[in-house]
Amino acid sequence: MLIDGEHLSLKELYDVAYNYEKVEIDATVIELLKQRRLFLEEESKTNTIYGVNTGFGILADKKISPGDLEILQRNLVLSHAAGTGKTLQKELVRAIMLVRTNSLCKGLSGIRPDVVSHLVDMLNEDVIPVVPEKGSVGASGDLSPLAHIAMGMIGLGKCLFRGEVIESQEAIKRAGLNPIVLKAKEGLSLLNGTAFMAGIGGCATYIARQVFEEAITVSAMSVDALMGSTSPFDARIHLARPHPGQGYVSTRLRDCLEGSEIRNSHLKCDMVQDAYTLRTIPQVYGAICDTIEYTREVIEREINSATDNPLIFDNGDAISGGNFHGEPVALVLDFLSIALTDMGNMIERRIDRLVNPKLNDLPPFLTTGREGLNSGYMIWQYTAAALASENKTLAHPASADSIPTSGFQEDHVSMGAWGARKLWMILENLMTMISIEALLAYRALGFRHPKKSGPSIEELFGEIKNVVPEYLEDRYFGDEFENVLEVILERAGLEALGRKVIGK
Repeated sequence: MLIDGEHLSLKELYDVAYNYEKVEIDATVIELLKQRRLFLEEESKTNTIYGVNTGFGILADKKISPGDLEILQRNLVLSHAAGTGKTLQKELVRAIMLVRTNSLCKGLSGIRPDVVSHLVDMLNEDVIPVVPEKGSVGASGDLSPLAHIAMGMIGLGKCLFRGEVIESQEAIKRAGLNPIVLKAKEGLSLLNGTAFMAGIGGCATYIARQVFEEAITVSAMSVDALMGSTSPFDARIHLARPHPGQGYVSTRLRDCLEGSEIRNSHLKCDMVQDAYTLRTIPQVYGAICDTIEYTREVIEREINSATDNPLIFDNGDAISGGNFHGEPVALVLDFLSIALTDMGNMIERRIDRLVNPKLNDLPPFLTTGREGLNSGYMIWQYTAAALASENKTLAHPASADSIPTSGFQEDHVSMGAWGARKLWMILENLMTMISIEALLAYRALGFRHPKKSGPSIEELFGEIKNVVPEYLEDRYFGDEFENVLEVILERAGLEALGRKVIGK
């Protein structure tokens, strides 16, 4: 995959992170980086430039002598590698590395091509620095986690290489590479920027969109299993309120339920209106679809932006600004977290409708006889309720908080890194809830057979049938839900994620 700082997509980000696609830098970028480096070197001979020949943050007024510039960059990396907590998933670190690399390819950071090439080489050889998940406040960039990546680049700290955590120096050597020696500004350029929140948030957004498509089919299966009406999906209703996501979801639902024998069997029933969790899927899922799309637009813009400071322009000007501030990303990550949480709320309520004997005409908790002796899937609604509740807490906006840092020099921060991590947890919970709904809708639909649902729903029904045994009596059901989640992720084109999440 060719990168040039301008055209990286979330799909490509996911493919490099999870499918280990190789990366190559556009040849024109190399020439641009060389030119801008010369500008920086000339400008710094006569002018004071933040982070090049000065200290950092509140220490920006401290001038650094020419002989100490390389030491300054090394010290910056080591002192800022202050992360803590669990080690971040390797694939997410890969995403972060790609985002930082692509941003540097814009040529506005004033660093040598060798630094960018070194990042690409580490990605392609799968030498991935160990990065603790906690420590970034999301302004002055994601300093701490990016410092851990930079530390790996200079041969310090630890890296994951071929399934083994070893010293970075040794990992780089085994991969046939050499540690990079950072010159003026290069440590700062590696640490500045929003790559942590944008890398994790970008992967989460892409995965959410892919899984969302399967969740629509699952919801349609629930509608038919619960003998719901298709009238609320009539195109005329949605043309009267023309939100794009709402129109799209209603179309998909109509397509899924087209030709359903189950629906045709109760067209003239006495039910006037279904519960909201069936009737308003287009309105709720449609709004979620629009939120995902908006988040995608913002993050794709971000991962193709220069988020360094200062920036070096084509006339040699070195200008300090604030593109490292994570607010644009932090806000949409919170927005998407709220949207996915609400999607889980609706899914949990449909799960209850599928198993609750007070709300349907199906066997209690989808048992096949001897109720009481067998509890069926009763407790999986509890699980869904627990996950939905957990997501509600996680959905509290990270960006609503700010804590001053660096002696009040950096007195407003985005907290976007925490927003990204929370979004990832919400997404994991949501995927589990989708798998629970899918399996329970499958079981419920089985009670409607031999009448058939729509072709796409029956296709999903068959795929689930292939991986779960028939229910005869109570047993441990956990493996069934994992198998169904694997089906969902494979259908979504996320096989690599499935292997990571499910461990198969």
